[in-house]
Amino acid sequence: MHPIMLRIPLPGPWTLPLYATFLALAALAGVIAVGLFVTKSRSGALIAGAATAAAVVLAFKNQGQTWTTPGELPIYSYGVMLGLSLVVGWYLTLGLAERDGLPKETMANCYVVTAFAALAGARILYILTNLHEFDSIASLFAMRSGGLVAYGGFLGGFIGSFLFLRSHGISLLPWADVAVPSLASGLLITRIGCYLFGCDFGRPLTDAAPAWLKKLGSFPHWPEGTLEHGRGSPAWAQHVATRGLPESAEYSLPVHPTQVYESLVGASLLALLLFARRRQQFRGEIFFLFTFAYGVCRFLLEILRDDAERGSIPPAMPEHQLIPIGMIIFAIGYVIGFSNKIENLTVRRVTQALAFVPAVLLYFALKPETFAAEVLYRYSTSQAVALVTAFAVSIAFAVYHGAALAHPEAAMALNLPAPPPAHDDEDDHHDEDADDEKPAPATKTAAKKTIAKKAIAKKTAAKADTDDDESDDDDESDDDDESDATKGDADESDADDTSKADTSKADKKSAGKKRKRPAAEPSENDA
Repeated sequence: MHPIMLRIPLPGPWTLPLYATFLALAALAGVIAVGLFVTKSRSGALIAGAATAAAVVLAFKNQGQTWTTPGELPIYSYGVMLGLSLVVGWYLTLGLAERDGLPKETMANCYVVTAFAALAGARILYILTNLHEFDSIASLFAMRSGGLVAYGGFLGGFIGSFLFLRSHGISLLPWADVAVPSLASGLLITRIGCYLFGCDFGRPLTDAAPAWLKKLGSFPHWPEGTLEHGRGSPAWAQHVATRGLPESAEYSLPVHPTQVYESLVGASLLALLLFARRRQQFRGEIFFLFTFAYGVCRFLLEILRDDAERGSIPPAMPEHQLIPIGMIIFAIGYVIGFSNKIENLTVRRVTQALAFVPAVLLYFALKPETFAAEVLYRYSTSQAVALVTAFAVSIAFAVYHGAALAHPEAAMALNLPAPPPAHDDEDDHHDEDADDEKPAPATKTAAKKTIAKKAIAKKTAAKADTDDDESDDDDESDDDDESDATKGDADESDADDTSKADTSKADKKSAGKKRKRPAAEPSENDA
């Protein structure tokens, strides 16, 4: 367990005069602003101009001061785990979004917006619950060693994604269903970073705790110079200040490693959500399930937490009363909403009854032997948020589940906005294409006329051929009669008469050919 994973050596160290450094930055920003203004990028020019003005102000404010560059760059364990969780969440969220049919590019942009909004929300909630820790504006942004609240990140990411998706006309719930598995993976990874740093630790273990758990829950006293502020892990420092641990101790008192507990919760929730997607009935179901399940787990984990940075809200009540009241609220939420998912009525009634058992057990487990031994308790900030959000999504689950039973197809609809209309340039292009295609009907009409004329010509030619065949038959019969007459005359006449008959036959054939020629041309009546 160490807050710094590794140190990267840097050239130097160098001592820089702040006045000259900020003036150089102001000049560079001014040149960029002019360039953006010339290229008509007004928004970029405005931002660069503001940066120029800020650099000039800082230059005059820091006259005579210097800054020495560090000789090495520390890479914090928590920062590495946080970055890793964002990368894993990116691929997980976009993969699920693509499976559900959501626009991938829009979802990618939404993830970036949600990530920044979540970081801002997590930091803001931490600041609001620990105002005493911040004595300067610069300390508000020092997040390298932690200082984030998970529920603040959830709320900030919810608001950021809602505003972004609303501007794009996309419903929030389909996005929330694909985003919450990445929150579960984020819990799995970032809580390991918390464990390496030593924050978010639990209450001291009893003597009866197993040796492996005691070893897992002992946080070290860091060597001098490990961090600029603090001489040891948060657990070690708190135990020295409040529990009588000597400063010479190398480790803190053995405590519940609640960071590891919550990391296991994240892994379990991730598996639960991915399994629940197979039986999803309506949009928002996975989001509601995560919110409720994490609320219950976080509420119970807060009972074991002992770090001072959690914040608390009134009222203060005996511990054995206030905690069971919270569990009763969760049980009522389960009965109202999530138990309706169980189709078997008998099983559903049994689970509804069992939901109230943890409240009863906690009451008797926390109840002191005497009234004087009562311990006053307040809900932490995270416990209060867990109760409110879990009960709210229970009601929402009941409403959406009922609607899904009545209209199953509508319940799973994405309700994506219609695609934008075609651009004006595309309309002009289509108009030009339409103009080019206008002469096509005339061309087709002319082609049809040509085909009709050819068909008429074929019919006429066929009719003419038929007439020719009939004419040839008549000529051949006439020729046969004349040939017989000629032969009869030949018996009674000489060779001169025979030549005259041949001449007469040739004249008749010639006349038949003359009648055949005009029949090849179609007449007006035939057309």
